[in-house]
Amino acid sequence: MATKLLALACIGRESHGNLSPRPHYPSMPNYPKGLSVQESSVELGSEAKAVFSVMGMTCSACAGSVEKAIKRLPGIREAVIDVLNNKAQVLFYPSFVNVETIRETIEDVGFETKLIEDGIYDRSTQVCRIRINGMTCTSCTSTIESALQAIRGVQMVQVALATKEAEIHYDPKIVSYNQLVKTIEDTGYEAMLISSGEDMSKIDLKIDGVHTDHSMRAIKESLQALPGVQDVNMSLKDNKISLSYKPEMTGPRTFINEIESTGSRSFKASIYPKGGGGRETHREEEIRQYYRSFLWSLVFTIPVFLTSMVFMYIPGIKRGFDTEVVNMLTVGMFLRWVLSTPVQFIIGRRFYTGSYKALRHGSANMDVLIALGTNAAYIYSVYSVLRAATSKDFKGTDFFETSAMLISFILLGKYLEVLAKGKTSEAIAKLVDLAPETATLLTLDDEGNVMSEEEIDSQLIQKNDVIKVIPGAKVASDGFVIWGQSHVNESMITGEARPVAKRKGDTVIGGTLNVNGVLRIKATRVGSESALSQIVRLVESAQLAKAPVQKFADHISKYFVPLVIIFSFSTWLAWFLAGKFHWYPESWIPFSMDDFELALQFGISVMVIACPCALGLATPTAVMVGTGVGATQGVLIKGGQALESAHKVNCIVFDKTGTLTVGKPVVIDKRLLTSMAVQDFNELIAATEVNSEHPLAKAIVEYAKKFREDGENLAWPEAQDFISITGHGVKAIVRNKEIIIGNKSLMLDHNITIPLDAEDILAEAEGKAQTSILVSIDREVVGVLAISDPLKPGAEEAISILSTMKIRSIMVTGDNWGTANSIANEVGIKTVVAEAKPEQKAEKVKELQALGYTVAMVGDGINDSPALVAADVGMAIGAGTDIAIEAADIVLMKSNLEDVITAIDLSRRTFFHIRLNYFWALGYNVIGIPIAAGILFPSTRFRLPPWIAGAAMAASSVSVVCCSLLLKYYRRPKKLDKLEMRGIKIE
Repeated sequence: MATKLLALACIGRESHGNLSPRPHYPSMPNYPKGLSVQESSVELGSEAKAVFSVMGMTCSACAGSVEKAIKRLPGIREAVIDVLNNKAQVLFYPSFVNVETIRETIEDVGFETKLIEDGIYDRSTQVCRIRINGMTCTSCTSTIESALQAIRGVQMVQVALATKEAEIHYDPKIVSYNQLVKTIEDTGYEAMLISSGEDMSKIDLKIDGVHTDHSMRAIKESLQALPGVQDVNMSLKDNKISLSYKPEMTGPRTFINEIESTGSRSFKASIYPKGGGGRETHREEEIRQYYRSFLWSLVFTIPVFLTSMVFMYIPGIKRGFDTEVVNMLTVGMFLRWVLSTPVQFIIGRRFYTGSYKALRHGSANMDVLIALGTNAAYIYSVYSVLRAATSKDFKGTDFFETSAMLISFILLGKYLEVLAKGKTSEAIAKLVDLAPETATLLTLDDEGNVMSEEEIDSQLIQKNDVIKVIPGAKVASDGFVIWGQSHVNESMITGEARPVAKRKGDTVIGGTLNVNGVLRIKATRVGSESALSQIVRLVESAQLAKAPVQKFADHISKYFVPLVIIFSFSTWLAWFLAGKFHWYPESWIPFSMDDFELALQFGISVMVIACPCALGLATPTAVMVGTGVGATQGVLIKGGQALESAHKVNCIVFDKTGTLTVGKPVVIDKRLLTSMAVQDFNELIAATEVNSEHPLAKAIVEYAKKFREDGENLAWPEAQDFISITGHGVKAIVRNKEIIIGNKSLMLDHNITIPLDAEDILAEAEGKAQTSILVSIDREVVGVLAISDPLKPGAEEAISILSTMKIRSIMVTGDNWGTANSIANEVGIKTVVAEAKPEQKAEKVKELQALGYTVAMVGDGINDSPALVAADVGMAIGAGTDIAIEAADIVLMKSNLEDVITAIDLSRRTFFHIRLNYFWALGYNVIGIPIAAGILFPSTRFRLPPWIAGAAMAASSVSVVCCSLLLKYYRRPKKLDKLEMRGIKIE
């Protein structure tokens, strides 16, 4: 199950070529003025990415202001603003704009900003590595190199016969890695992509003892001289050095040793402490700020509340507060003025700065509503105080308690909101916490005996280190077992509840728990390459991406605040005119108020009850929790686009091998049609198929091994002119004999006659859901191999459950019709397409889409990638190929079919919560605004005081976040718990 989980290094990296998943962000660059597209592709050069922490954003209007301001700058390719995580990700061209300019621009909009991370990526050249099977001599490498170098856009090619790999430097704007793979296959070799970009890791080191630029430069020069170091950036201010390096060549321990041995050996280096600039640090600081502001506002607001609403009903105290100081100015009015002023202008300063900067950039946000509402109450109250102090007969009412209590309740609401929002990202925090803090590093001699043990920081693990893992400890790094056996609980990564047996040669994943034995692990993927890091990166990326449904809220937010201001002013004017012209009885006016003050309260209530925040939070909070829950269930969802599409799925196209079946085929029968020696037959077919990576080829080779006495230490005869014919079979020259192994159509294509005996064997095997392989030697069919790939546990039940969910299931496979129909009948699938090539799978998906279906494709192989991309939702089996995982929208980590149901059910549940959030947010405004405007007042005398309206506004945002947080308690459908998991044993 976890055999190829380490291949998840591809997840989250930038996709290239035709296999890219649908983009979650706009992909067209915002070219600087004066440059054409053609010129810009040449002149823009390196592209950079910067991620900023942006504190103070409250709604999508805030995000719109920041995005608009950034995009006005020259050289900005894209800006993605994440209100929920207070983060802005900017792609830009450093030759036109720098990080500091972007940061200042965000601050000009009115938000506190800090750079979290940045880096320059040269997109003009990419490096991909391809595994090539079938090479036998240097002439093979020369042929491949010549073919690749002839492609426009390829800059350098290195083909290594020993490692059977090619490293190609190419321009992704001109050529894609798919074309490179196809070119190699066209020359007659089997090619498989290993990685599409240069594998790089990054690390930050803190250096103590450095006091001068000269020392820092000396350290930088010594680090740059190390093999594998790609880039070194230093900051004397923070005593920090950032390094980009190739993990297979060097690592953090090497860097620390080099630094500490530089100069007079007075320098000390360590991993730069986590936190500084991290998401959680900024969120905690924001929580503390709101908490402090709320407490200080209470200090002033509680006395204001008491003097205006409590003490006025206590006769003795009321007399004291009603004592006149100057003319009609009383002690109570003066105290309320003094106490509310700090709340309005010092504690509430954030609303003024936010409003000013939003309006300056041509937009309006929640701060504008709060500033207008509280200022209306405060300014009128100051007017009443001044009139009372200068008049002997003026009897006015102040609303100081309205402005003070409004600000206090809004601050309380924001404090509760950021607390709740923090809980939506708990899934990422839990994933990050899976990595152990320390690891036991072993030093072995040439014979594998332990020479020493050392406990080190797990971040200092380098590739090829040997790590000891004791029972009850977490595996510190991705790798494979070189000694020992145990069971490992991988549920924290894959969601698989049952511990998985591990012995020598088995792969393990960093962050999983060793249960009952001691293991020695050889590290293969460390740092940012690890499966855990890639999963965290994927989930973070998914939570940053907007779901299409969020466009609805973004569109409304553009007009929401201006419309509320207009409606608020209209409410005040309507009630004021109604009072002046006596359109309602004077008895409606409350005691101690006049018609102007009553109208003013209605207008303020409308302004402060309207809440754009609830609308803005409706989608991202639910998507964040939904993707986080999916990750803990072993379902990796790549963003809101995938999540939204999945809930609409009503048709699923399944691949067969490795998807409906286990994907580990075995040869169960062999029929020879001639008198040929069995040993010779086995050697010829094994020598041919050993050059292929296809699962059926591996099954044939493993079968032939059983008849060899030398077991593992064997050498097959040399195969020449090996050619893999995609979807059909292979052919080669072995011992001067032409060997062709494949399906019936391959034989017919080569004009090879199929005997009647072979036809009967084919029909019999297909009836038993077995794949039949014909073997031809010198254009004569000499044998037939029957290969069986057992169904996955629970496949039949999963298809049945999908049927009850009103989802149509279809099987599309490259296998023959007989086997395909037998498998389909066994699992309950009625529609089958067999003998389909990769492009035909994609065409079938498009055909279903044309009929009105929302199609999901579930597959695991390279040949499934075009269909995965073509489908509305591509679901890749987690143990499948890198390229399938890269092309998919959803990755099923446990490689079982239950998670197809879980993914769709989770998507439906998430969108139920999104709809609920929108219903609540819109319904709250639709109902709350008319009530605040006084629609119930004529019939019931009920009115909503502004401070209660403010409290209701704050509560609406919190309620939306809490509604999304209910997704944390998601449980997969109970039907899945009843599935009978049949165990399968493959001999």
